[in-house]
Amino acid sequence: MTKLLFLAGSARQDSTNKKLAEFASTLAEKAGATATYIDLKDYDMPLYDGDWEAQYSLPENAVRLKKIFQEHDGIFIASPEYNSSFSPLLKNALDWISRPHEENEAPLIAYKGKAVALGAVSPGGLGGLRGLVPLRMMLGNIGVFVTPTQVAISNGFQTFDEEGSLTDEQQSRMLQTAVNELIETATALS
Repeated sequence: MTKLLFLAGSARQDSTNKKLAEFASTLAEKAGATATYIDLKDYDMPLYDGDWEAQYSLPENAVRLKKIFQEHDGIFIASPEYNSSFSPLLKNALDWISRPHEENEAPLIAYKGKAVALGAVSPGGLGGLRGLVPLRMMLGNIGVFVTPTQVAISNGFQTFDEEGSLTDEQQSRMLQTAVNELIETATALS
């Protein structure tokens, strides 16, 4: 069975991107995948600093997070848009777990050969779309296969019901398509 990881690039408690990642994980389970949702807020790390790394190696939470990435066939990232890019929280986490920490560790072991699907929710009209462009580029540059279908949901503060489901049928179909594509791609790559 395909194992998928779901996370958001936001630490905010009531984040709409967390809601998107959680809802996507329920869709994946209904489609037959094993889904794990994590909150990056539970993996606090210092800002990446090469001198810090040289002195202390990787933070314990970076090692834990890297192991979680390695244990999954694919990843769904719901990324908020910060000034037309992705969040510093997400960037820092992705940077830390890209670093080797074991002797003879293969480069980018947490990423190579993984499938990733991207989504974003924003209160604005573009739905966080601008932030997905640099995230897609970065992930592609570190050996990740980013699936073609991405989800950008506008008017995000009105888009989820009290149970955490998307209220708009078209947005739900778009998310289901992205999740199905992630399952198919991750299965083919594993």
